[in-house]
Amino acid sequence: MSKSGVAYIVSAVTLIVAVWLGVSIGTVNIPIQTFWDSSDPKATNILWKIRMPRVVLAGLVGASLAIAGAAFQGLLKNPLADPYTLGVSSGASVGAVMTLFLGLSIPLLGSYTLPVFSMIGAALTMFLVLGFARLVDRAMKMETIILTGIIFGAFLGSILSLMIALTGDELRQVIGWLLGSVSMRGWQYTMMILPFVVIGSLLLWLNRRELNAMLFGEERAKHLGVNVKQRKFMILIGGSILTGSAVAVSGTIGFIGLVVPHMTRLMWGADHRHLLTLSFMNGASLLIICDLVARTIISPSELPVGVITAFIGAPVFAYIFYRQRRKGAM
Repeated sequence: MSKSGVAYIVSAVTLIVAVWLGVSIGTVNIPIQTFWDSSDPKATNILWKIRMPRVVLAGLVGASLAIAGAAFQGLLKNPLADPYTLGVSSGASVGAVMTLFLGLSIPLLGSYTLPVFSMIGAALTMFLVLGFARLVDRAMKMETIILTGIIFGAFLGSILSLMIALTGDELRQVIGWLLGSVSMRGWQYTMMILPFVVIGSLLLWLNRRELNAMLFGEERAKHLGVNVKQRKFMILIGGSILTGSAVAVSGTIGFIGLVVPHMTRLMWGADHRHLLTLSFMNGASLLIICDLVARTIISPSELPVGVITAFIGAPVFAYIFYRQRRKGAM
């Protein structure tokens, strides 16, 4: 069996196990037979009305952030690039909180107003970060892009703090939301993010070969027949759709888009024909497991899942940064 075949089997089994653990373990343990045996109404209600929508939502959010991170890393040829470090998640948060702050609701969009404005915030931030980085450093070195993302993230964070302060008690709950959580969202939020996950992932998957070509540089990609400008725009839009919709339903969850693509690349290779799909599956698995830890580690209370992902992601970020600096010094 080929290496890619093994990778898909391992990732699929990991995802199945993660889903099983996510729906089974909690303050009330749900036996696996509850899936087909509804003789226990209490267990059935917990499974299908609380656990399953939470696990599915966590999976979709994790998958969205991971595949977006894989695409950003491939496009920028930078293992430190992800929606969080580039400030894109902060931009999406500003778009979402501003929607709540101003009470915006577009009739034609209805409940989709929130993710749409979140995606707009993500896309604008992505283009501003890259534009400013190019203005400062035409070579767009790794350090320049990351520092620009941190600068924009800090600035957007201050805007979020200002909006929360101005609204008094009405949006205090936003502070908890910004830490990242998929708790008590229900099927409504799952249905809200699902179409954007499909659209964004499809946009990135359709550009998987172009991402491979751009790893060798834009000039080489042009010689191979890639319309670099058009493809870069499509990839950035796809990543912004995924990031914006994920942030709209779960708040800011950092480092999934950094850790998952990096570890997947190390284990299974950098071919985007497989890397994008594998990152999607592994991102779903990781966030489901992180959410399981978040809601059981201090049971009956629970932590925001963003705290768990940051605890895992920050050391990985430091390690990748250290390796990159060492390579640059050699």
